[in-house]
Amino acid sequence: MNTYARGCGLSLMLGLLSGPIMPVGILAAEPPAGTSVLAFRGYAGCLELKNASTRVVICPSAGGRILVYSWKGQNSLYLDPQDQGPVGDTKRRIPMSAGRFDIGPEKVIPPHPGLWSGRWTGEISGPRAARVTSTHDKSTGAQLVREFRLDAHTSHLACRQTIINVSSQTITWCHWSRTFALGNGICVIPLSETSRFPRSYVMYHNGGLIDIEPDDPHIRRRDGFLEILGVPRYPKLGMDTYAGWFAYLMRNDLMFVKRFPTYPDRVYNEAAGLTMSIWYPADRRVELEPIGPREKLAPGERAAFQEDWWLLPQKFPAADTTLNLRELEQRVARDAPTDSARSLRGGSRK
Repeated sequence: MNTYARGCGLSLMLGLLSGPIMPVGILAAEPPAGTSVLAFRGYAGCLELKNASTRVVICPSAGGRILVYSWKGQNSLYLDPQDQGPVGDTKRRIPMSAGRFDIGPEKVIPPHPGLWSGRWTGEISGPRAARVTSTHDKSTGAQLVREFRLDAHTSHLACRQTIINVSSQTITWCHWSRTFALGNGICVIPLSETSRFPRSYVMYHNGGLIDIEPDDPHIRRRDGFLEILGVPRYPKLGMDTYAGWFAYLMRNDLMFVKRFPTYPDRVYNEAAGLTMSIWYPADRRVELEPIGPREKLAPGERAAFQEDWWLLPQKFPAADTTLNLRELEQRVARDAPTDSARSLRGGSRK
């Protein structure tokens, strides 16, 4: 049985542990509701959050990412078969799959393996809640903190990433989500009334060319939405919509919904000014990527960005079936409502 240690902060630091979990405080108690500490796929010190239907497994020891986000036993995340611990084996490279987060902009940020795949620390922070913290990264001048909270009854998972400037200079980065979901699904993206792009999206070609007016048979605009129905000619797509949510329908009859804030009056510093991106290769994974606005942080300042996730049962449409987009929109509004996406939110800057 796992032991939860109650000490000075009612938390147990787990990310650097490689052996059995041992109490570190003077008073041992049962862990908060819906939490446990376990080994998962060879990674020690993973943090589990769960309720009757939903399970989340977070891995502090390799990148501070989510390995499992499942509803009734079905994982929505693509977890590479080679993505296994223990970490520290220099003879093999562990693929960073499943529920990844990052900072950008993609094309100008320096390599930062300590943030991307390094050892983080982790702690259970409350009922169905956990926090993971990176080391100080010299290349970016940043430290990252990620907080996760699972609803008591639904699949709603709040994911909040905070960028902290731990350097002596001003830094300018943005939130960049890089979630690997199961591939070969259908992505439905509500569009803003206006877009900088003639077709409401751009396509990144090989060699860094950004096509602002692509034409692809697997992508269409319909009834105020963009639908990605299959593998496009080039996998990386970018959008500038301010709608603040999208849905991804998977072949296991689950719909992955993400909500995230957008800021029409702020600068988005990805190359094409994107608020979100989809990477859709011809394999078993799809990358679902909300992108935050530019954060210009003086030494000691911090900025947070929150995504809210849901898994909803949704029959995957049969071939040649046209989705009822208005019904889908109403379903998202009802079962993944905006007013529930506030469990970790506060001021975005300190």
